[in-house]
Amino acid sequence: MTHDSTAVQLASSSSNATASGGGWWRDAVIYQVYVRSFADSDGDGIGDLRGVRSRLPHLARLGVDAVWLTPFYVSPQADGGYDVADYRAVDPIFGDLSDADELVRAAHALGLRVIVDVVPNHTSEQHPWFRAALAGEPGARERYHFRPGRGPDGAEPPNDWESIFGGPAWTRVPDGDWYLHLFAPQQPDLDWDHPEVAAEFASVLRFWLDLGIDGFRIDVAHGMVKAPGLPDIGRGAQATLIGTEPLPFFDQDGVHEIHRSWRRLLDSYGSGRIGVAEAWAPTSERLALYVRPDELHQAFNFRFLNCPWDPAAMRTVIDESLAATTAVGAPTTWVLSNHDVVRHVTRYGGGSRGLARARAAALLMLALPGSAYVYQGEELGLPEVADLPDRVRQDPAFRRGRRRMWDTDGPVEPAEPKDPVEPEGQDGLRDGCRVPLPWSGAEPPYGFGPTGSWLPQPAGWGGLSVAAQTGDPHSTLELYRAALELRRAMPGLGAPEAGTGSGAGAQPGAGPDGADGSDGSDGGPYPCGMRWQPAPEGVLLFTRPGFACTLNSRPDPVELPAPGRPVLSSAPVETDGRTVRLPPDSCTWWSW
Repeated sequence: MTHDSTAVQLASSSSNATASGGGWWRDAVIYQVYVRSFADSDGDGIGDLRGVRSRLPHLARLGVDAVWLTPFYVSPQADGGYDVADYRAVDPIFGDLSDADELVRAAHALGLRVIVDVVPNHTSEQHPWFRAALAGEPGARERYHFRPGRGPDGAEPPNDWESIFGGPAWTRVPDGDWYLHLFAPQQPDLDWDHPEVAAEFASVLRFWLDLGIDGFRIDVAHGMVKAPGLPDIGRGAQATLIGTEPLPFFDQDGVHEIHRSWRRLLDSYGSGRIGVAEAWAPTSERLALYVRPDELHQAFNFRFLNCPWDPAAMRTVIDESLAATTAVGAPTTWVLSNHDVVRHVTRYGGGSRGLARARAAALLMLALPGSAYVYQGEELGLPEVADLPDRVRQDPAFRRGRRRMWDTDGPVEPAEPKDPVEPEGQDGLRDGCRVPLPWSGAEPPYGFGPTGSWLPQPAGWGGLSVAAQTGDPHSTLELYRAALELRRAMPGLGAPEAGTGSGAGAQPGAGPDGADGSDGSDGGPYPCGMRWQPAPEGVLLFTRPGFACTLNSRPDPVELPAPGRPVLSSAPVETDGRTVRLPPDSCTWWSW
């Protein structure tokens, strides 16, 4: 069978317990739109809000629940809009406030919720507050981290902290003081100990909630609070330490009170408004603190994104992630790519092998309990663009000389020596995953807009376009569409609680080894009804009520007893009803 075949009757698309209402986010599939690269409406080669609005039907047909928009605020664009000069206005290259309002209304009319980025760790150097600080306005510097330098004449930075983008995390101003910027010099860090900072961002959140948005993705949610005294770290290559050990500028306990205050604000608008943390922490248990009942609703699971193509590593990450979030009553999130990471087709080896693995990983991700994030273009199987000319590259990490220190929203974990998945080309920097999408046609700009695109699109992408893949039962786009339709229709999928308890679709005694899906791994039960089952080496097999998922990570086929009736597969499977021959680098969904 191939993925266009199903062996179950699809139920209503709202059959899962949390498909609507206040808990929608617990099993939502959220689609990330990198606005600059999604769709261009006015012919300047840059994607914009009107372009996004015109392509919302694609997202509705794909079957996602919400769209997350990267920053579209007024910005000098030193870091793709993550350097914000005005948090309450739309940058003219993206449109205006009326375009934002119309986009939200159009999305809601299609049943899509809208999440926007908020960037609270730093502002742009062009923000009025920072311009006032440089101009010497009394008290203005207290909103940021200005410090005198060390050494003779204060010529050395105040401490040894390094910028994520390379070089020191401090820049000196003409009067001799230094200011902190954990990212580019154009992105000065705010001091959240100053009461005006908290008050300003509460006002910003209310502004966008009043416009009708459904939530916020919080950029660098782990970074707003720094350790008292800004102590030295004592070692270099600090970007490689993020998410692996405590650091004085990330994951300080004080950030949690900020998120509690934001949760109270979100709740004041009624159920269904959410906060999503882009947070790095040294352990899954520390990450789970961001999603305690009185804090944020979700936190990105970057350990899953960084996991190599290795079943043992995958299972460990899945188990630890589920255990940590279950302990605080929160759903786990799963993500394979985003605007800061080499696309996973390329990370998994590139070419036909990389695409096969990427398709399999997508089905694995969408079968897991909780919420999933899809980055624009992954539903098309897009690879990384690894040969962009230096003259067109815009990533500040490239200009500051960072090399392979920031392949994702955090550090790169080493690939397994036996099966390397090192990114190819571009030194792992971020422009290659931001190339504008192909919508239709045989030549660039492939329907992206009336003229060209701000980053050049490769020749040969015509076959990967939305138009070319639509209706092709073997295409990656139709695989995603089928998976998302089944994910909504099958009671045992989706929400962390889906399929548990009487009347929720559980079938005691059904499935492999008579499993009823009531237990988790050897470490204990999962509320989601997920249970690992015995499987050959290189294969993952887990069940949820009425459902099974098999992942064959090996380069050769594997035979095993059929877990049920195949309903969806990333590659053709052979089964006689009793045994199944799983293709290499594939994932299959089963029902019984």
